[in-house]
Amino acid sequence: MLDGEAFGRLFETFERTAFRLETLAVYDVEEEAEEMARFQAGEPMGPNWDDNPWVRSMTDKGKRVSRVHVLTSPITDYLSYELSAHPGNIKAGESIGIIDLSEQSVNGLPDHYFWLFEDRDVYRVHYTDAGKFIGAELLPADRLPEYQAYRDTAHTHAVPFAEYWEHHH
Repeated sequence: MLDGEAFGRLFETFERTAFRLETLAVYDVEEEAEEMARFQAGEPMGPNWDDNPWVRSMTDKGKRVSRVHVLTSPITDYLSYELSAHPGNIKAGESIGIIDLSEQSVNGLPDHYFWLFEDRDVYRVHYTDAGKFIGAELLPADRLPEYQAYRDTAHTHAVPFAEYWEHHH
């Protein structure tokens, strides 16, 4: 199981593609507490909100970063905060799709969060029930086709973030 630091290095070393399936409604991220409080207070979020430097650090090197977020409306306060930042991620080059399970039923997706790097390495990301990161587990290579199918199913059913946001924001 990779800890946060070792997992973070993967984002510096992957060469072409990184896809994530996001499944949690709440995350407990200490580094976001201050920013989330500003968001909830309606304060300005700053330039990083409008053009995410973490995403740009990858896309400026020609890497493709994408995600599909599986959620259920009505969304949590945390997801309101997170989704409000997505336009800045998209501006920085990330492709984001949404599957709202209150609007459609999708079979064939896992109930957990994972990253797929280079269409080759799958990391299942483990969290506590409260959404605190525990670690990322590199899954055996024989699980790759299963997770590629999850990715393909997610892409098939996802609506582009802008379309989702226009109808729900």
